Amino acid sequence: MTSATNLPPRGRRYALVTPCRNEAEYMRRTLDSVAGQTERPAHWVIVDDGSTDATPAILADYAARHDWIEVVQKPDRGHRAVGPGVIEAFYAGLDHVDLAAVDYICKLDLDLDLPDGYFAGLMDRMEDDPRIGTSSGKPYFRQGARPEQRTQGGLIDVSGMISEKCGDEMSVGMTKFYRVACFQEIGGFVREVMWDAIDCHKARQMGWIACSWDAPELRFEHLRPMGSSQSGVLTGRMRHGFGQYYMGSDFAFFTASCLFRMGHPPFVIGGLASWWGYVRAWIRGAEQHEDAELLAFVRAYQRRALRVGKARATAEIVEGRTALWQSRTAG
Repeated sequence: MTSATNLPPRGRRYALVTPCRNEAEYMRRTLDSVAGQTERPAHWVIVDDGSTDATPAILADYAARHDWIEVVQKPDRGHRAVGPGVIEAFYAGLDHVDLAAVDYICKLDLDLDLPDGYFAGLMDRMEDDPRIGTSSGKPYFRQGARPEQRTQGGLIDVSGMISEKCGDEMSVGMTKFYRVACFQEIGGFVREVMWDAIDCHKARQMGWIACSWDAPELRFEHLRPMGSSQSGVLTGRMRHGFGQYYMGSDFAFFTASCLFRMGHPPFVIGGLASWWGYVRAWIRGAEQHEDAELLAFVRAYQRRALRVGKARATAEIVEGRTALWQSRTAG
């Protein structure tokens, strides 16, 4: 058994919270890649959200071997949760974490294969810039068979894989690594679809930096690609479009984003499904996020990004909100 008694040094302690349901097909890859980290977590809470496959038995096996893994069982709701359901399960796990005892908190999915130095690499970069509030690496996926591709140095060989094309100005939802102070300041995750974009915009609004890096030591394999769960890829893309509407995304910006996505799998129809998810929500007059100031901030950022590009628009916000961040963190 690996023990939790030898805790990482203060300043580099992180905890993971993982909501999961029926992950027996992929979960050993994630469990093994976390157990093999060069700097392991101080605590890992895995919330089994009513699994009906071999997930509970596999979790019990790993928890017996690693005393820093804690399993929380929830009753079977009859289906896999998405959006608000995932975040409800996350908070059921977060209740078991002492945030005062760790420096970083991460919402981690159980269908990932991480390089050996993944979390150490994130902490190194965040130590170099104390304004980085949330970060991640970049996800890749393969089509077809999934033999493990790992180099001798513990990196994930992504040759032949497909990038999920996540923007550098966001941390990705399947591995949301947060400085605890930032996570608490933004109020955590909203219990709604698009929680994993709203959090990054909120962090930027408050002067923090949200980012992800496509560095070799931070590339990981997403064993079940974005939007591929539930009733299929198109359902996931439509849900994404609804989430963009809920977040208050500018229509012109989102349309441009959908046109860009048409050039990536599933070609053409994926972008169209996302666009229709947004338009359908607008036609129906669906509710939007209650934070009106944040929605206005998101739209202003996106409209600026249409004119000058996302990189420059993001850099302008970071520079323009330096004093705001400094005023809260001074002393």
